[in-house]
Amino acid sequence: MSRNKIKTTIVAGGAGFLGSHLCEALLAQGREVLCLDNFLTGNMANLRSMQSHPRFKLVEHDICTKFHHDGDLAEIYNLACAASPPHYQADPVHTMQTCVVGTLNLLDLAARKGARFVQASTSEVYGDPEMHPQKESYTGSVNCTGPRACYDEGKRAAEAMCFDFLRAARADIRVARIFNTYGPRMHAQDGRVVSNLVVQAIKGEPLSLYGDGSQTRSFCYVSDLVDGLIRLMAIDPAPDGPINLGNPAEFTVRELAQLVLEMTGSKSVTRFLPLPVDDPRRRKPDIARADRMLGWKPVTSLHDGLAKTIRYFMETETESEVPLVEPHTLHNGTASDLGLVNP
Repeated sequence: MSRNKIKTTIVAGGAGFLGSHLCEALLAQGREVLCLDNFLTGNMANLRSMQSHPRFKLVEHDICTKFHHDGDLAEIYNLACAASPPHYQADPVHTMQTCVVGTLNLLDLAARKGARFVQASTSEVYGDPEMHPQKESYTGSVNCTGPRACYDEGKRAAEAMCFDFLRAARADIRVARIFNTYGPRMHAQDGRVVSNLVVQAIKGEPLSLYGDGSQTRSFCYVSDLVDGLIRLMAIDPAPDGPINLGNPAEFTVRELAQLVLEMTGSKSVTRFLPLPVDDPRRRKPDIARADRMLGWKPVTSLHDGLAKTIRYFMETETESEVPLVEPHTLHNGTASDLGLVNP
């Protein structure tokens, strides 16, 4: 295929942990990738391997403002939202705007361009679930006015809007409900359990466990998750409902902490802190639908994925951090406005 016939794929939130891995995978498949990010939680260091790639373009943009793209557009992945509680609770109004207004802006763009659209939703739509494991048919148990609601309810509203677009035949949309994902490029201070425990263990600090550590999580390695997203985009026709993407192997947080200690050789002790408000007690995806429709299952064990993640943090903890862009420097515009398009 000649270069001028390659249609663009937009990855909103492409400078984040998950988004940067997705950008990399799409480039490896020969795609033209346009990364949008407002750098509130994204990091330029995540894009280091791609910055000089001839099929990669970067635009600093907040999706709460409409984005204009003049050329052909094949696909849009919407990963643009802070995903860890400390980050999405830091500015809950902006989090809700990103989920609702931002998703609407990208859906409108997909409708205008005839582009396929994947919405990155979350297991948080299930809240503190009463069904275990969680199937896509479960409507959840969410506190709609609590401190996590900006994210939980924002993502639920985004899902509703996506399926309204699909039912009205306005856009070809797919929704992934993403469960805990981990791997290299996680932010050391993002407040997620894997990065928290690994960084604390490496530094010899006490490992923070909340409650008694008996709450469970299911951890999916990032390359497996990216594979699921790409398969979801490729399936035809679009599923008529969301699809869980996550690893169904279930571990208590205490078990995770013990594995981190063993693998790092750390002498850190554990400290127990109060449970955050509305923290889910159990979390495990039912992935039968992903297996049936996408032929997808995670293949990376927690031990193997942790080994790669620990190695990443051991290497980066000795490096100086790349500063994030401050909110007041954000600019909403096009690639040509910002001069960030690679030649």
